[in-house]
Amino acid sequence: MPAPVTRFAPSPTGYLHIGGARTALFNWLFARHHGGSFRLRIEDTDRQRSTEPAIAAILDGLRWLGLDWDGEVVHQFARAARHAEVAHGLLAAGKAYRCYCSPEELEAMRASAKAEGRPVRYDGTWRDRDPAEAPPGVKPVIRLKSPQDGETVVEDKVQGRVVFDNRQLDDMVLLRSDGTPVYMLSVVVDDYDMAVSHVIRGVDHLNNAARQMQLIQALGWPVPVYAHIPLIHGPDGAKLSKRHGALGVEAYRDMGYLPEALRNYLARLGWSHGDDEIFTTEQAVAWFDLDHCGQSAARFDFAKLEAVNYHYLRQADAARLCDLAGARLEKGLGRKLADFERARLAAAMPGLTERAKTVEELADSALFLVETRPLKFDDKAARLLDQTARDRLMRLSQALWSAQDWSAPALENVVKRFAEVEAIKLGQAAQPLRAALTGRSVSPPIFDVLAALGREESLARLKDATGA
Repeated sequence: MPAPVTRFAPSPTGYLHIGGARTALFNWLFARHHGGSFRLRIEDTDRQRSTEPAIAAILDGLRWLGLDWDGEVVHQFARAARHAEVAHGLLAAGKAYRCYCSPEELEAMRASAKAEGRPVRYDGTWRDRDPAEAPPGVKPVIRLKSPQDGETVVEDKVQGRVVFDNRQLDDMVLLRSDGTPVYMLSVVVDDYDMAVSHVIRGVDHLNNAARQMQLIQALGWPVPVYAHIPLIHGPDGAKLSKRHGALGVEAYRDMGYLPEALRNYLARLGWSHGDDEIFTTEQAVAWFDLDHCGQSAARFDFAKLEAVNYHYLRQADAARLCDLAGARLEKGLGRKLADFERARLAAAMPGLTERAKTVEELADSALFLVETRPLKFDDKAARLLDQTARDRLMRLSQALWSAQDWSAPALENVVKRFAEVEAIKLGQAAQPLRAALTGRSVSPPIFDVLAALGREESLARLKDATGA
């Protein structure tokens, strides 16, 4: 097979939503697997709804996901003259015609069809009429002369053979009465001019494929390979909504998911490689093919995404995680972290990643490292610090003050010996200690916390908590 050319063609009317990101990923994987090209086209012909911030969000989302495109970004609106040129060429070849129906006539046509239980479609009034009969002052649209009988067959790589009765497909508009091209025409011309060989998109575009094929055949152009991938539904099987996860890619970044984790998870929505759930991007490129795309709707599941992200967090470079968590902490605190605070964060990172499923959770669990004294205790921590516990912590502070080695293993031994002397369980010493040092009842391993905070800060926080 010659090197394929795929494309992702979003409309910039909002963010890069999760379904669009999955479509972009599949196109990117297919192109990279076969050594082909992945092109990006911004379908910005809807001038009222298309915005520059939305375009910027799409580009930013793709870059964050690591989906690099080949060549320059194509902006559909800028190619309107080329689209109109093709329509006029069809008109000159007798494969399209001018339609002078007024809006009132078209509405009457629709109403009649509905009343009679027929499909709502244009009835071809001007298909064979002489333009000389046109009413004065009416600006016509240009329509394609679609086949009136027979079938249009889409040999889809995912959905299989899909047959459309041509009698159900009317003569679609190519140019509006103001001379602007419609979406269907623009897509076909752009795909041809960009040499797109494979159109991989959501199954909600399947009906468009039949209409686009008729136009492509009228132009005598090669029909691309179509692959209409299943939609993404919520875990309950209903259409994906915001409560399910129908959010922009930037929302997943803000929630603390890593791009490699989101790539991995999205690849498994509608495609599979055996029972593999966790795989690298390199493996996904090596394995991806259209034959293993399913026809049934995929189900988005936040719990599974969190599990995948947890895996990648534990595999991520500690310095990178410090940067990611540090940026979130700085945003929350409204200030830059000092060098000693970044050092604390780095020292605590191994323990922090044991519990966190997202970067957001990672930053939240690291907040105690950079909070200013005296700490604010949450309700559970406050309950742990009763008078008995504070008295015990005063005695433990003295034992810690005498420690010569401030490493986690050495400090663990100090606290264990203290518990033995006090004739208490280790937890009766460790839990109040955790509350005093972090302000919470849950934290990374307490001896790692002591080591990360350092001798001076740890003892100062114990002094605050005990009132000594």
